[in-house]
Amino acid sequence: MPDRATSAISDRAATPRHLPLFAAGLAWLLGVALQLQQTALWATWAYGAMLFGAATAWGLGTQRQLHGALRNVLILLAWLTVGFAATGVRAGWYAWGALDPALEGRDLLVTGVVEDLPQRSDVGLRFRLRVLQATLQGEAVQLPNKLDLGWYAGVYARGSDSVGLQRQPLPLQPGERWRMVVRIKAPHGGANPHGFDYELWLWEQGVGATGYVRAGPADPAPQRMAQTWRQPVDQLRQRVREAIFASVEPASTAGLLAALVVGDQRSVEPQDWDVFRSTGITHLMSISGLHITMFAWAAALLVGSLWRRSVTLCGWFPAPSAAVLGGMALAVAYAVFSGWGLPAQRTCLMLAMFGALRLRGLRWPWPHVWLLAGVVVVAWDPWALLQPGFWLSFVAVGVLFASSAPVVALEAAPQRVALRIAAWLAELARVQGRLTVALAPLTLLFFGQASVVGLLANLFAIPWVTLVVTPLALLGVAVPGVWGVAAVAMDLLVTVLRGMATWPLASVVLAIAPAWAGGLGTLGAVILVLALPWHLRVCGLAMLLPLLLWQWPAPAPSHFALLAADVGQGNAVLVRTARHALLYDAGPRYSLESDAGDRVLVPLLQALQVPLDVLLLSHRDADHTGGAAAVLAVQPDARVLSSIERDHPLQAVRTVQRCEAGLAWRWDGVLFEILHPRSQDYPGPGAALPRPNTLSCVLRISGGQHAALLVGDIEAAQEAALVHRGAPLRADVLLVPHHGSKTSSTAAFLDAVQPRFAWVQAGYRNRFGHPAASVLGRYTERGIAVHDSPHCGAMAWSTEVPAEVLCTRLVQQRYWNHRVP
Repeated sequence: MPDRATSAISDRAATPRHLPLFAAGLAWLLGVALQLQQTALWATWAYGAMLFGAATAWGLGTQRQLHGALRNVLILLAWLTVGFAATGVRAGWYAWGALDPALEGRDLLVTGVVEDLPQRSDVGLRFRLRVLQATLQGEAVQLPNKLDLGWYAGVYARGSDSVGLQRQPLPLQPGERWRMVVRIKAPHGGANPHGFDYELWLWEQGVGATGYVRAGPADPAPQRMAQTWRQPVDQLRQRVREAIFASVEPASTAGLLAALVVGDQRSVEPQDWDVFRSTGITHLMSISGLHITMFAWAAALLVGSLWRRSVTLCGWFPAPSAAVLGGMALAVAYAVFSGWGLPAQRTCLMLAMFGALRLRGLRWPWPHVWLLAGVVVVAWDPWALLQPGFWLSFVAVGVLFASSAPVVALEAAPQRVALRIAAWLAELARVQGRLTVALAPLTLLFFGQASVVGLLANLFAIPWVTLVVTPLALLGVAVPGVWGVAAVAMDLLVTVLRGMATWPLASVVLAIAPAWAGGLGTLGAVILVLALPWHLRVCGLAMLLPLLLWQWPAPAPSHFALLAADVGQGNAVLVRTARHALLYDAGPRYSLESDAGDRVLVPLLQALQVPLDVLLLSHRDADHTGGAAAVLAVQPDARVLSSIERDHPLQAVRTVQRCEAGLAWRWDGVLFEILHPRSQDYPGPGAALPRPNTLSCVLRISGGQHAALLVGDIEAAQEAALVHRGAPLRADVLLVPHHGSKTSSTAAFLDAVQPRFAWVQAGYRNRFGHPAASVLGRYTERGIAVHDSPHCGAMAWSTEVPAEVLCTRLVQQRYWNHRVP
C-alpha cells in the first residue's frame, strides 16, 4: 500500500489529454486478464502472430486519414492484444522447463544449491533446491530449475531391493551445494470448489516439481559438497531466525517475530492465524505492503532529517529528493532481507513508481496514478491478477486516493507532539473505517469471512505493530537483548486479539458468492465510503445485497447431491439433501500440524455454508478420520456415527454412536441406510480388535429412482457377505472400495451394484499404487465410467442430473494446472 504522501502527485480532476493513456492501460490489463483464462497455451508462433497483428493495428491507428473513433479502436485493440500475447509468451517460457513425465517416480541423482529458508516440521524437513545437474542411471537429464523437496524422518523408503527407515535429515543452510537422490513429480494439488490453487502458487514461484529425498539404507547418503557464495541474504536470514528462536520463548511468539523480521510466515502457528483472521489483522503478520510502506516512510523521514543537517549535501542534492530515494532504497533492502516475496516485490514496484513521479514533479489525476500502479505490478507478475492480496491492496490504494486523504509531508517536523499524535490517530481511525467497509466485500468473496471487530482491532494493532513491535523486532538484529522486549509487546498484542476473537459475532462467515457478486459488492462498498450524495450511497448499499444474501442452491425435495472432495489419499464425501447434510469420512492427516479437515473440508463447508447434521466415519484408519477433529470443532451440532473403538481419541471430542446394519433414517424424502457392519461383527469385551477395514460402515443413499453406495475400505470378504445377505446394493454411483485396492471390487460385488459411475478417491502417484490396474480392468469390462481424484479433482453428482459427473479440475482448468497423463 503506497504512502498517502504520494497522493500529492495527483489532481482531483482528470484532463482529456490523459484519457488515451488511461484507456490504453485498461485495454492492456484486459488483455492480460483474458490470457489468464486460457485452459491451454497456444504455440509460440501464435502469440508472435498476435504481436505482429498488434503492431499492424497500432500502425493503422496512427494514420490521420482514418476516422478518429476507428483510430482509437485500433489502438486499444493493439494494447489489448499486446497484453494477451506478451503474457502468453511469458507463460510459454515458464512452461518450457516443465518436468518430463517419464522422470516422475524415478531415482534421480541431483546436485543443487539450497535456497530460501529450510522448514522443519514434525515429520522432517522441507526445502527448495536450485538444480545444477541431474542424472538418471548415469545419463544426464533435464529437470526444472527449482524443486520443492521434503526430507522425511522415520518413514519407509521403498525401492526395488530395499525397505528400511529413512536417515534423519541433516541440517541444511541456504547456499549449500548438495548431492542427493530424489524422487519427484509434477506439481499437483487438490482441486476443490473455492479451494486454494496450490499449482498456481508454485507456478508463480518458479517451482517445476515437488518430491522427496531418498535416504534409505540402500540409497547413497545425501552429501554436502560445499558452502557456496550464493544466497548470502538467505544465510543471514537463517542465522537471524535461529537467533530469534534461541532467544525467545515460547516458540509461538518466536515464530511471530520471525515472520515480521525475516518474512518466515510458516513459523506462525495455525491457531494464531485463526485469531488474526477473526480479527482482520492477517495483513500485519506478514511482510505486506503496509509494513514496507511504513518502513519507507520512516526511512524517508530519517534520511531527510539527516540530510538537512549538512549544507554541503543539500547544495549537492535537494533534501526532499534524497528523502524519497533513501526511503525507497531502504525499503527495498528491508523487502530483500524479509525474503523478497511477491507481495514485497509488488509494493517496491509501486513505491518506485510513486517516487519516480514525485521526483519528476508530475501531477497526474489520481485514477491514472492508481491505474499505472496496477499496470506496473501486473507487468512484473501477470498472475497477480488472480491473487487476493493484489486486489485487497489495489482497492485499498484506490480508496485512499479517491477519499482525498490529507497529505502528511515527509519532510515535516513535528511541532506539538501530542497534537500531532492525536491528529494522526484520528486520521488512522477515519481511514481504517473506510478501508474496513471497502475491503469487506473482497474478504467475503475470497475467504467467505469478514471481521466485525476488524476496525477496532486494527485501530489498536496497526500502530502497535508498526510503531512498537516491528521496530523492536528489527532492532533485535543488532541488539539481540531487545527481542525479549519485542516478545512481551507481541504477547500483549496476541492476548488482546484473542480476547476480541471470542466476542460474539467477532467475525461473519457467509457463503462464497460468484465473482460478479463480489465485484458488484466491492463497487457498492466503495460508493458507500466516498463523499457522494445520499441517493448514490443507497444504491451502493443495494449493490451489496447479492454478496450478503447469496446461497448456493440445495437439492430439491426427494433429491440428493454428492461432492467427493479432493483430499489426496483418503475419503471425504459430502451428501446434501434439501435441508440436511452428512459428511462421509474426513480425509487423511498429512502431519501433526496439518490435515484434510483444516486444509480442505472446513474451508469447503464454510464456502458452501453447509451445517452438518451427521459426520459418519467409516472406520478408524487415519486416511478416513484425520480431519475429523477439525471438522467437529466448527460443526458443534453434528452427530458422529462410526465403527471406531470406545477408547479412540475422537470419543473424547464428541460422543460417537455405533453404526450398525439396520440403522436408517429419512431426510427430505431421501433414505439413508447402514448396510454394514452388523452388531455381531463388532468384538466383544476383552476381544482383540479386528482389522479396521472389516468394520467399514457401508452407507446407501436413495432418492426416487437413483442411489449411491459409500463403502469405505471393505474388502472381498465383506463384499461377499453383503451380496450373500441380499443387501440392497444397486446404485448409480459407487465409491470404489479401499481406493481401488486389489483386496476389493470383486466381480460378484460389481455385478450386484451395477453402478453407472465409480469414484476413486486417491492421491496422485500414491505409494500404494491405487487404483490397481487389475481392478480398473473389472470396471472397464462392465462399461462402468471411472473417475478419480488426480484426473477429476473434486467430483460432483446429483440425482437431478443423474447422467453427468462434474469434475472440478476440468471446470477450473487453466494452463498452469497439472494434466495427469
